[in-house]
Amino acid sequence: MELKNILSGLEGLKARGNLDISISKVESDSSKVQKDDMFIAIDGFEQDGHQFIQEAIQNGAKVIMAQEDKVTKEIVSSIPEEVTLILTSNTRHAIAICACNYYQNPSKKLKLIGVTGTKGKTTTTFMIKSLLEKQGLKVGLIGTICTYIGENKLADNSRTTPEALEIQELLSQMVKEKCNVAVLEVSSQSLKLGRVDGCDFDIGVFTNFSKDHISVKEHPNMEDYFASKVKLFEMCKYGFINSDDIFANKLPALVNNCEFKTYGIDNPANLLAKDITVTNTYVDFRVKLGDKNQRIKTGIPGRFSVYNSLAAISVALKFGVNSTNIEEALLNIRVPGRSELVDNNKGLTIMIDYAHSPESLENILSTVKKYTQEKLICVFGCGGDRDHGKRPIMGEIAGKIADYTIITSDNPRSEDPEEIIKQIEKGIKETKGSYEVIVDRKEAIKKALEMAHKKDIVIIAGKGHELTQEIKGKKYPFDERVIVREIIEKK
Repeated sequence: MELKNILSGLEGLKARGNLDISISKVESDSSKVQKDDMFIAIDGFEQDGHQFIQEAIQNGAKVIMAQEDKVTKEIVSSIPEEVTLILTSNTRHAIAICACNYYQNPSKKLKLIGVTGTKGKTTTTFMIKSLLEKQGLKVGLIGTICTYIGENKLADNSRTTPEALEIQELLSQMVKEKCNVAVLEVSSQSLKLGRVDGCDFDIGVFTNFSKDHISVKEHPNMEDYFASKVKLFEMCKYGFINSDDIFANKLPALVNNCEFKTYGIDNPANLLAKDITVTNTYVDFRVKLGDKNQRIKTGIPGRFSVYNSLAAISVALKFGVNSTNIEEALLNIRVPGRSELVDNNKGLTIMIDYAHSPESLENILSTVKKYTQEKLICVFGCGGDRDHGKRPIMGEIAGKIADYTIITSDNPRSEDPEEIIKQIEKGIKETKGSYEVIVDRKEAIKKALEMAHKKDIVIIAGKGHELTQEIKGKKYPFDERVIVREIIEKK
């Protein structure tokens, strides 16, 4: 592809060398660079790509793009004259635009839906996909759990929203596979780092907003976190927001050129749920669809599922999905690691859930508690290198709601798991809740299952769909479904 076409839409570039050339592909990983490629240096959390410019050149890079404030005179002088050097003020934004151009702007050839918010992104995207497919559309999905192109599941994803090059490549694949629509989980981090810059979003969904992702590696404060979320709607034609969320309601005043509609339970909304019934295995509610009052039931319990359903229905109505298809699609929806019941031959009620914030933990525990005949047993921990402030709060929530809590390790990452647990303990000690500490997560799950009886409910919270546990930067296989079944078989 012609270099000038790849650079289209980027302003303020400084170039040394020939721009009237063709390149093979765009890369940000120097080890993957091949002859006649363009290498874009990104300053990451772990490594700075500017340190690998020479490796990229040795591997055959024809063009180097670097960030002006990261390039020293020594770096410039080390780049051969025959290699084109392009300087930009922000390589993260630049790579997103270059990726769009290189893959011929696939988002313009699809209806692109972005879902953001603190909680509910994954469930809502799965619901949207199911609803639109019920109407006969072919839908791609990129999110926390994995990527789908129609019914074809690709490899599991390592982050909620991939890097810009990967996003555009996946969207391009969806176009080739004749998808009509793509649904994308859009994390605050991806918005802040410009991974979705250049995407042509038709619809944005804001599920809710609460304290999470406050850390050195994510957002320094809530203001920065919210400002990142707002960026999605600056790229959308239509926005659907939760009328019961005070932050979501700020959006219409902050964003121009986006038409907003609302959904909710408590406050007036364009789409309003009434007569809600919540059990430990399902939720149902009544909602007006056109001229019809429709009863909707979904097998994901909890009041939060009503919000997720309403968000998905709002999108579906925009696509003309009829009430019968809405009802059938939501009735049969299943999302891995979201209120997921683990089948077993012991008659035990065991639920795996991704709850990893105070709000989500409180939601799942309070929902299930109402239907627990005897003990509610909770196994949970908190992730490392993430918001420390939520740890005692989650401990207090578990202590107040669960009958017995086993505090364990989650994904400690670079942190000491015992130090994380001590912070959780500060909260649970403020309650009268019974608990114990078992650092080893497998052993913690084992203890919970050994003490559980048929009238008890066991909630294993925090990891949900995840298939690994990250300790000291290394990921180990850890599928809680497999672990639960192995323990039960030996019981």
